[in-house]
Amino acid sequence: MVLVLCIGDMHVPHRATDLPPKFKKLLVPGKIQHVLCTGDLCVKEAYDYLRGLCPNPGNVHVVQGQYDEMGGGGGGDVFPETKTVRVGAFTIGLIHGHQVVPWGDVDALAAVQRKMNADVLVVGHRGAFASHAVEDRLILFPGSATGVASFRETDTSEKDPNPSFVLMDVTGDALVAYVYELEDGEVKVDKIEHSKKPTRSVVAE
Repeated sequence: MVLVLCIGDMHVPHRATDLPPKFKKLLVPGKIQHVLCTGDLCVKEAYDYLRGLCPNPGNVHVVQGQYDEMGGGGGGDVFPETKTVRVGAFTIGLIHGHQVVPWGDVDALAAVQRKMNADVLVVGHRGAFASHAVEDRLILFPGSATGVASFRETDTSEKDPNPSFVLMDVTGDALVAYVYELEDGEVKVDKIEHSKKPTRSVVAE
């Protein structure tokens, strides 16, 4: 069993002061083997917090968001645009999502996912949690850990999304994604199960 935290779009301290206290209580240092961050941490202190959750700092993977400033301000490019990580039988792709037009478009993201050859694609820049099964692959939007919308899918009167993150439990070719969402001050948990289909072997006649 390998625990993988999928989190991002914190926008701390520019648009949110910190993670919700109930989330911080759940995220216990030392129990998570990998951290996958979709970007928009914004400042080094948020990055250091994620590094403190994982016993191996080399397993903290972050991609560049629009507002990350670790490179000296102005969105300094210190994180890669995309990244792939191997966990169990799964290749997991990571992207912030602002590079994909239209933003949040599942078909466009599925094309990126195929190009990355990723079984699971973790995407930010949305705000609210969402998941999509595309063929035998999975696209996950862990949402904003602070409940900040990166962009509006409808009009500006839409309320901010609920804060959320995803904790994936990977065992071999099976994956269970636990979705943690803060709603009306309480943490609710849902789960999504996904298995990797075996690769077909072609025998030449």
